[in-house]
Amino acid sequence: MKVLQFPLIKITFSFLFGILFSHFSSVSFEIIISLLIANFLILVVSFFTFKKKFFGVFALTTAFFIGSFSLICNNETRNLNHYLYKINAFNEVYNSDLTVLEKLKNTTKNDRYIVKITSLNDTLSTGELILNIRKETVLPTIAIGSHLKVKGSFYKNRNPNNPNQFDYGKYLENKQIYAQIYADLKDIKISTIEDKNLNFYASKIRNKIIVNLEKNGFSKSELSVVNALILGQQQDISKEVVQDYQYAGAIHVLSVSGLHVGFILLFITFLLRPIPNTKFGLTLKLIIALISLWLFGILAGLAPCVIRSVTMFSFVAVGLYLRRTVNIYNTLMISILLILLVEPSYLFDIGFQLSYVALFFIIWLQPLLASIWTPKSKFINYFWEIITVSFAAQIGTLPITIYYFHQFPGLFFITNLIILPALTFILALGVLVLSLAAFDVVWFPMMKLLEVSISILNKIISWVASFENFIFKDISVSTLMMICGYFLIFGWIIWFQKPSFKKLSFAFLSIILFQIVTIYTKYDNQKATEFIVFSKSKTSIITERKGQRVSLYSNDSILKNVSDNLAIKSYLVANFCSIKNKKSIGNLFYFKGKKILLLDSSAVYLNDKKPDILILTHSPKLSLERVFKSWKPEQVVVDASNFKSYIKIWKATCEKEKIPFHATGEKGFYKL
Repeated sequence: MKVLQFPLIKITFSFLFGILFSHFSSVSFEIIISLLIANFLILVVSFFTFKKKFFGVFALTTAFFIGSFSLICNNETRNLNHYLYKINAFNEVYNSDLTVLEKLKNTTKNDRYIVKITSLNDTLSTGELILNIRKETVLPTIAIGSHLKVKGSFYKNRNPNNPNQFDYGKYLENKQIYAQIYADLKDIKISTIEDKNLNFYASKIRNKIIVNLEKNGFSKSELSVVNALILGQQQDISKEVVQDYQYAGAIHVLSVSGLHVGFILLFITFLLRPIPNTKFGLTLKLIIALISLWLFGILAGLAPCVIRSVTMFSFVAVGLYLRRTVNIYNTLMISILLILLVEPSYLFDIGFQLSYVALFFIIWLQPLLASIWTPKSKFINYFWEIITVSFAAQIGTLPITIYYFHQFPGLFFITNLIILPALTFILALGVLVLSLAAFDVVWFPMMKLLEVSISILNKIISWVASFENFIFKDISVSTLMMICGYFLIFGWIIWFQKPSFKKLSFAFLSIILFQIVTIYTKYDNQKATEFIVFSKSKTSIITERKGQRVSLYSNDSILKNVSDNLAIKSYLVANFCSIKNKKSIGNLFYFKGKKILLLDSSAVYLNDKKPDILILTHSPKLSLERVFKSWKPEQVVVDASNFKSYIKIWKATCEKEKIPFHATGEKGFYKL
């Protein structure tokens, strides 16, 4: 594979492995810095001695330790002033000084912001967290850069309440957010002082654009799409619109990426054509192009995908205007290195991963697919290029997409065939309308044309998404299966690139490897047996699993609508299993020699049963002290259907009797 012959690509991969090593291991800062210095010294010595043949090896190991070092250095919890070291106990009220960094999508109960803490109970503090403002009335939007004094409760990120659910706490930790604050509006004081940085001014411009368009009657639904499509802000898009774009295979349209930034560069290049191609003229063009790209990046909020795209196309612009041949693979690798050197945690961002994988496969696979057929008509060739680009991106992202989202849009090529030509027009018109709106100029016919174009785009997307039979959902894929899936894809592309018996053998071996891993994964799951008490407010859900067969115990409403229950669905998909029995919850279970007694609101129990595990649901009116006089279980489990006041009393009783206590509302699901 010729791609791997580029030295910069090998160095980048070593750097990435170094980041992963630090992320998944607990190696100390002192050890990593010592190994980095030692490797660098050996690298220098090998360069100036006859042992230059080892230079390449030590260059790779040095890159590896630079990757490890960069992740450790960027870990904010190494700072002793971090708020994690200042909080004596979570779930308690503290006074804090905060600066607003970013507006997040609201929930039904809270307005949400990413904030930076500067002091906690009047002591110096650092770090980022999420501020949740409870919705009691219509809340004003707090400007980016605002300084706040907040009296609120601090809560540490929690593990998922139920098995195999998306770990939002881990997702936040990868962004170095370790806690959240909950406060009422009356306990928040907004200072007149503002932190006037790039994000502050970019937010001001974005808000100005939105206000000017709203004043002139731009529909809110379409405006939310424009806000995402061009300004990179997805907070106001409805769940229904996002779901339609997901099902149609066009979710990438709502995230500013290489598609958008590439267009910006082409548009700027077109506008700069009158400037002569002299040495001074080319330098001037390059400066204007770079400033324009980064201004657009700042305006779009400098999200990981935006930074990646702007960085990469900045290198493309340098090659374009300095009249030098740009190796696209080196450009890709340089952009990865620069971004991850500054912010190595971006490596764990799903959008960052998907955008780079898609871009790599477009660069590598699309020319191979396009070479299958060369239409004579330029018009037909244009659409053939769109189809090959779509297939290259979807083939490349297929394993990782199914791994994260467990679904695949079957009509992606039709969606892209329809919307990509339209998107060129919408982006051009949108940039023009929004640029004028930033200067308080809104020409109604042009604005209305943009609104109608977005409306038509949404209707097309909704129509494609309505063909639910072509949306493949609930696909089970393990981490090992995903990795083997990429071996399979690479094996066949390499053979397709230049067929030979050796490459064909490798391609068939990749199929066999994928089958072996799939069979092993299912066999391993077949052996598993477990008893789980789920955490679900106002109801009780219990599952007993034997291999791929699951027995579900719950009330009638849950049993009738299992397919709509995300907690159960996530569990079934992740464990390659299905529900074979649905039953109402009884009072007695037996699992692996353990006797399990469930007490509900009726509070009826039998003294002679003497269970090993006691489960309490729906707030039974009983005294655990009296129960423990008859028998003492090994474990008491309380699900989220119980009153919190009851749980507090039961917990104290268990602590007094030294009996393990598990409340699913606090600790998440219980598994035996």
